[in-house]
Amino acid sequence: MKLKRYRDEQTKPPFNGMVWLLGALLLVIIPHLTRLPLWISVACLAVLGWRVLAEFNQWPLPSATIKLGIAMSLIIATYLQFFTFSGLLPGSALLTIMLCLKLLETKSIRDAMVMIFIGYFLITVSFLFDQSILSGVYLFAVVFALTTALVILNHPLSANKYQRHYLYFTAGLLLQAIPLMLVLFILFPRVSGPLWALPNDQTSAKTGLNDSMRLGEITQLVESQKVAFRVEFDQAPPSADQLYWRGPVLWFTDGRNWQNARDQSPLHHLPPKQQPEFFADEVNYTVTLEPHKQLWIFALDLPASIPLNVSQRADYQLIAKDPINDVTRYSVTSYLQYATGKPWPLSLNAALQLPKQVNPQSKALAQQWVQHGLTPVQIINQALNLFRQQPFYYSRTPPALISNDPVDEFLFTTRRGFCEHFAASFVTLMRAASIPARIVTGYQGGELNPMGDYLIVRQSNAHAWAEVWLPAQGWIRVDPTTVIPKERVETALDEQRFQTIFSNAINAQQSDWITERIYWLRSGWDTVNHQWNQWILGYDTDKQKQFLQQFGLTDLSIKQLLFMLLLSIATLLAAVMCYLLYYRTRNKDPIIDGYQRFCKKLARVGIQHQPWQGPHAFGEIVCQKLPHQRQQISNIIQCYIALRYRPNRSRHLAQFLKMVDQFKPRRN
Repeated sequence: MKLKRYRDEQTKPPFNGMVWLLGALLLVIIPHLTRLPLWISVACLAVLGWRVLAEFNQWPLPSATIKLGIAMSLIIATYLQFFTFSGLLPGSALLTIMLCLKLLETKSIRDAMVMIFIGYFLITVSFLFDQSILSGVYLFAVVFALTTALVILNHPLSANKYQRHYLYFTAGLLLQAIPLMLVLFILFPRVSGPLWALPNDQTSAKTGLNDSMRLGEITQLVESQKVAFRVEFDQAPPSADQLYWRGPVLWFTDGRNWQNARDQSPLHHLPPKQQPEFFADEVNYTVTLEPHKQLWIFALDLPASIPLNVSQRADYQLIAKDPINDVTRYSVTSYLQYATGKPWPLSLNAALQLPKQVNPQSKALAQQWVQHGLTPVQIINQALNLFRQQPFYYSRTPPALISNDPVDEFLFTTRRGFCEHFAASFVTLMRAASIPARIVTGYQGGELNPMGDYLIVRQSNAHAWAEVWLPAQGWIRVDPTTVIPKERVETALDEQRFQTIFSNAINAQQSDWITERIYWLRSGWDTVNHQWNQWILGYDTDKQKQFLQQFGLTDLSIKQLLFMLLLSIATLLAAVMCYLLYYRTRNKDPIIDGYQRFCKKLARVGIQHQPWQGPHAFGEIVCQKLPHQRQQISNIIQCYIALRYRPNRSRHLAQFLKMVDQFKPRRN
């Protein structure tokens, strides 16, 4: 029993090390707590807070029964929250809880080391949720704090007065790891898929556009400045009125709700019937798409070439093989002038579908145009003139459409709405006039970043427009929103995005100095984020080949890359060994280093220390030659002997080094 108590006392983590460990673990779990349910965050912070108080007040750890009860309760509650332990969010929740529960029994260096290794793993898990620059900077700071705790816990004299030494030592360790990190990042063979697979997380929310539309739903996206994707053009970008980024196509409606072709619909599996006829010049560009957890990707109307692992449906919507859960980069060729040709008969039938006994006024108006003998083109112009000439307003805050006939209510009563109101009403009128029509959702326009020379498309650019089918031209785009006169557009930005890709802040005459500076700062920060996405997150096989080609290394196989990687690591290790053997020959023990500096100072005045002379004998010789500094020399020698040969005297190290620094030998 006495031996066990002695062993526990010898392995007990030092107080200073536990403080650093608790602080570092708090930084580790903070990113996870922001994503987890509130009760998990409260439970984890409560356990962590209790351990902090216990450490400062010397409280005993809870008994095994209490620890088991708390652990089982939290595990069961976690399962009831997610109904699984697999998946990214449930798995990280369970690991975070286990990390905090481990604090209830941490009483040795071994337990503390387990905590540190779990902390490192949780840092890696954080990158699965967020890979932005700010997240990377924060997690690097967390790694620094956790490594400092590791250093202090393994230091025999973890005292507060050595804090700066621990920080310098940690910084040195991390700096030494940077060359190896760069070599692994640059040369490690890239793979087409992720290094590991995780079950699809059904508990996380989906953002961005949806494959259905209910009048008023897109208002959730209109005011968001979050970036949807960035675009780099191989040539000058098209004008703003041609920037229609095609997304989900909506076919089916019950009068209020519009939906895409579902999996069970035959229309869902139809490919384009024939290759469209393209006119004018092609537009080549590369899209860097932010994760939105859906399958669709965006391209300008009309895509002529599509990326690998992407399919094209009959309505020319591009669908990825897997959900876009990470930043994705792809290249597309599009034509802005085209003729699609005749579609599948099933498509034309779907484009005429309307519910019975819903929106009767709209149907009656369209039938009047047909009865007057108007051609399809004339009916289209008649509908556009209705929006142009009647008092329709483009508004981000339209009144609610509460009747069972929302299109009738909008066309004949409220006459105030945004893109989805105009697109849905226009398509309803066309179908009522027996003209095939459908709604296309996506984004319109974009803002040119002058510092990076690329286009930024934000969630505020979310848009909906219409397509109608004409026998001579195929599917053509009609955007009824654009016919609203600018004096009836309530927000200037909504009218501006159809006219220019340049921000008003670029022109100093149109904005004040502060607004202009804020714009340039925001553009600069977005450029940094774009380069981060391109060269860090988007460092794939093509980027790796592009980088290595600058050094004359082309068409390297995986075996050759692995050979270069191993050769580079061996070179780094050899360089480290040479440094240790040839440039670090002197002992870095601060006690010996201080004594050697003391001897070098004496050598400058002609008093040489001989290898066979011990500190006491050498001190006597020095005192004889420098009698006027006897007391100062004696103090240095006695302190060195105490530090070097007597146990548990290291608390005098700072005093010894200070005396050596202040000693200046001088002869009479």
